[in-house]
Amino acid sequence: MKYRNLGRAGIKVSALGLGGWTTFGDSVRDRTVVRNVIGAARDRGVNFFDMADAYARGASEQMMGEALKPFPRHTLVLSSKVFRPMSDDVNDRGLSRKHIMDAVDKSLARIDTDYLDIYFCHRDDPETPVEETVRAMDDLVRAGKILYWGTSEWPVARIEEALAIAGSSLYRPAVEQSQYNLLSRARIERDLGPLVRREGLGLTIWGPLASGLLTGKYDGGVPEGSRLSRLGAQREQWYREELVERVRRFKRVADELGATRSEAALAWLLGQPGVASVITGAVAVEQLETNLKAVDLVIPDAALAAIDEIFPPPPRGPA
Repeated sequence: MKYRNLGRAGIKVSALGLGGWTTFGDSVRDRTVVRNVIGAARDRGVNFFDMADAYARGASEQMMGEALKPFPRHTLVLSSKVFRPMSDDVNDRGLSRKHIMDAVDKSLARIDTDYLDIYFCHRDDPETPVEETVRAMDDLVRAGKILYWGTSEWPVARIEEALAIAGSSLYRPAVEQSQYNLLSRARIERDLGPLVRREGLGLTIWGPLASGLLTGKYDGGVPEGSRLSRLGAQREQWYREELVERVRRFKRVADELGATRSEAALAWLLGQPGVASVITGAVAVEQLETNLKAVDLVIPDAALAAIDEIFPPPPRGPA
């Protein structure tokens, strides 16, 4: 495994992380499977484990927490998130001070840990002033309940606002978590990337395989029981013939690298500027092991050019 700083922060995260979205507590409810996958990840050097209270309404945090309990806490980088509704109660959602303070204690209890290394604001909350959220996060850092905080899929302008409010007196966001993959490049490469590099923010990536489309699993259709068969919104986003055809063409590039398309897509991401960690999902140890091979895969310039031809970079925005 290779490790990278989270932006300009001193903490180091594994280049590939393991997350629980749509898997642990959702499509995977067998605790033995969860223990085996997480144990294999830890044995292979993964230290970054990404969670959220909304994943399976807390079940993902609980199952991952149980599986992570045998490992020394100082060897782990644990993250969770706050924002999405956790019940029908009007205050059990969003980024208000009230919800943040309630939610962090519930996440800590489910994971069974004293602190989170990273706490993400899962989305931007237009109903809460950014200052209220920044000050609540600052208080959590000072209370020792979290070490770093970050944003996820926040508009660039809102991240800039949070940084300005924090200034030099409050703990500023240290990381942004965004979707990034060969089929979705514009937000990172044109809009967010310059801010991340300028401000020294870490960048963690979710959705690196476009819900599995980039693996080739859907070359011939949507298999029963697959992620896209279960998740209608993701199927509508990714399962389009034009995108599937690009992924079919990508196979030749991966074959020439002696890799699977999953490995090549992940290795490409790991080579992008500013990326601290790419969060993968796995429902079996074999799937995890395939993904981890990407850490050692070097993509030569000719292959990078071929990839850009299949998956064109976005037009350059304003300087």
